[in-house]
Amino acid sequence: MVEKKIIAVVGATGAQGGGLARAIAADRSGVFAGRAITRKPDSEKGRALAALGLEVVPGDLDDPKSLERAFAGAHGVYGVTNFWEHMSPERELAQAEAIARGAAAAGAAHVVWSTLEDTRKKIPLSDARLPTLKGKYKVPHFDAKGEADRLFADVPTTYLLAAFYWDNFIHFGAGPRRMPDGTLVLALPLGGGKLPGIAAEDIGRCALGMFRRGNEMIGRRVGIAGEILSGSDMAAGLSRALGQTVSFFDMPFDQYRALGFPGADDMGNMFQFQAIFNDEFCRSRDVALSRSLDPELQSFATWLDRNARDIPIG
Repeated sequence: MVEKKIIAVVGATGAQGGGLARAIAADRSGVFAGRAITRKPDSEKGRALAALGLEVVPGDLDDPKSLERAFAGAHGVYGVTNFWEHMSPERELAQAEAIARGAAAAGAAHVVWSTLEDTRKKIPLSDARLPTLKGKYKVPHFDAKGEADRLFADVPTTYLLAAFYWDNFIHFGAGPRRMPDGTLVLALPLGGGKLPGIAAEDIGRCALGMFRRGNEMIGRRVGIAGEILSGSDMAAGLSRALGQTVSFFDMPFDQYRALGFPGADDMGNMFQFQAIFNDEFCRSRDVALSRSLDPELQSFATWLDRNARDIPIG
């Protein structure tokens, strides 16, 4: 029996890492074995992963030595950071460095690093189109990941660029809202553009496709999406799935930034950046390539068929 190659999965109890861990566990005839890395292996989520047949080990992004131990002997490493857990770009950079150094120390043959664009390369801090945030960022949760790309220059890396999670309609409060007159409105600041989107679990399955392809993916920047839709397209899909008419409101960027929830300014800048460079941003997320990596890739309609009942519409 051929020994399987270990893929060490950072963030295995989260959206992206969890999707990859479950995809590896489901692919029992494949060449990979999953090693799920979590701060709390004995948590309910950790035990659930172990029940799928995954090796579950402790590891903390803020403890580089723990990552070196967790990556030891791994063929591949999936690296992802969660900005929204702490909202510190500097901490996210330090975590990315811990992933890169740990993968190098382990001699990993393939790293898939979940990154995003450093928006400052196109909109420098002196450019007033977007407010500067935290003193040196335009879109902090993008910029820190993009800045961290350089840390992976000395390890064999595929740079995965994800898209808007449709799961945000469930968990982030981005779904339709009931207006005082009883109508449902989907309000997003798209500036007349389109938005690449994806089911969060498909990110992990696309990552597994990258590991399967191996060397041909090294050094590439690969943007993934399940579908690229306008606001009206999404509202129409939601109308069908919910059985109620949903209209789309293209919210002004300043109005979105002023909503006041934690990170509203960051998210508002993100949407405005995507609108300014909409054609390029949409081209950078390749639906056909994503489907070749993940034959089970969901369209928005498919995702809604499975998840619409969980969208809170108040």
